[in-house]
Amino acid sequence: MTSDQEVPRVVSASREVAAGADLIFELIADPAQQPRWDGNDNLAEAASGQRIRSVGEVFVMTTTKGNVRENHVVEFGEGCRIAWRPAEPGEEPPGHLWRWELDPVDSSHTRVTHTYDWTELTDEKRLPRARATTADKLDASLERLATLAERG
Repeated sequence: MTSDQEVPRVVSASREVAAGADLIFELIADPAQQPRWDGNDNLAEAASGQRIRSVGEVFVMTTTKGNVRENHVVEFGEGCRIAWRPAEPGEEPPGHLWRWELDPVDSSHTRVTHTYDWTELTDEKRLPRARATTADKLDASLERLATLAERG
């Protein structure tokens, strides 16, 4: 078995998307859109009307296994940055974080970086899943997000 010291606790992937940052950000900041581009095949649905607008908000998502997650927004910059920490309903987040950063290249191209950070995760039950969340899983989300955004 691989020890945690051998597995990076922060993984990320980046790519340039042929779409403006505003369009891409709407796909990320609206939880109802997230199952459309989730490369982990982990997200089933989120109710509409939860568009994220600031740090401190919580949006609710249902996973493909039927689990409900409350996602606590911890970073937010309209059109450029968003990050959240998932938690079971009514619980404190156990220590992992999902982040999206958008850097406009020009009006129709954006560098998108997706990061999964589990440096603060201590819940033993969640460690195998965290270890399995590799850069290729993040690439899959970026690929799906790019496809949606580039279609307009």
